[in-house]
Amino acid sequence: GASRGEASVMASAQARKEIYNYEAPWVIFSMAWSQRPEHSSRFRLAIGSFIEEYTNKIRLVQRDSDSHQLKMVTEFSHPYPATKIMWQPNAASSETDRLATTGDYLRIWKVTEDSVVPSPTLLNNNSKSEYCAPLTSFDWNDTDPNMIGTSSIDTTCTIWDLEKSVATTQLIAHDKEVYDIAFANKNIFASVGADGSLRLFDLRSLEHSTIVYESPYPPQPLLRLAWNKQDPNFVATILTDSPRTIIIDVRMPSLPYAELGAHTASVNGVAWAPNSSCHICTCSDDRSALIWDIGSAPTTINDPILAYNAEGHINQVQWSAAHPLWVTIAFDRKMEILRV
Repeated sequence: GASRGEASVMASAQARKEIYNYEAPWVIFSMAWSQRPEHSSRFRLAIGSFIEEYTNKIRLVQRDSDSHQLKMVTEFSHPYPATKIMWQPNAASSETDRLATTGDYLRIWKVTEDSVVPSPTLLNNNSKSEYCAPLTSFDWNDTDPNMIGTSSIDTTCTIWDLEKSVATTQLIAHDKEVYDIAFANKNIFASVGADGSLRLFDLRSLEHSTIVYESPYPPQPLLRLAWNKQDPNFVATILTDSPRTIIIDVRMPSLPYAELGAHTASVNGVAWAPNSSCHICTCSDDRSALIWDIGSAPTTINDPILAYNAEGHINQVQWSAAHPLWVTIAFDRKMEILRV
């Protein structure tokens, strides 16, 4: 066997590990980092499948403390691919963790240390109708973990009260399908959609919304949006089939604050650093994940500060709030966790 000296050298190399890989038996369609403080010593993530049939899967994956490899903790079935997964924000260490997913409905799953409690809470605003309009995305309110907002192809956004399992508000947000929704703080949220607009809403006065950005004519759908975690004046959005990422300063609407170039194929995902107001990560079909500094933004930034090339089209990027030095990306059946 290895001498103690060799073993400690190997251990410190493992401790300095810069990348973790995990391969699922299916294409990874959605993923999320657990936000619980006690998981900070060992990464815990949820990944969702894209299988072209009714029964899909959600798998919980965690770093094994002995082997330093990512291992499956548990797996459970999910109707249709989950369009988004999120863990409860700011979960205190005492309570059971919760996981939310969207697809045909919004579901809240209770998660123990090594299993998922069967039969999730299903939130449905339209129990009279057989038909349900698929949900494209959702966001869990950081300031008020009792609140989730969902977006739907039926042009609406819905705000849910989780304790009561009821919708408190449903509003027509766009002229066409809504593709994403995100909270800036307790009361302010924004949505993007197929009509090419990014709209700002305030829960205290929902009679009107503000259009803070519209894609150039003819309008291209906006697919995703993400709020800057440290400076809520900034929001990022991406356009369908576009290699550019748009950064908007909501104090100066309509004109982008910055555009991020450099990708050579469509951008699929965007994630702000959890602990810095000027860093953002984008991922693309060009197989690259790029980290940008928008601190001294001219109108167009073409030089990222870090670049990582994967083996396939990267369709997801998530930056961990519990581990600000780690970003995870997904392509095909693989997930990679990268140290930044």
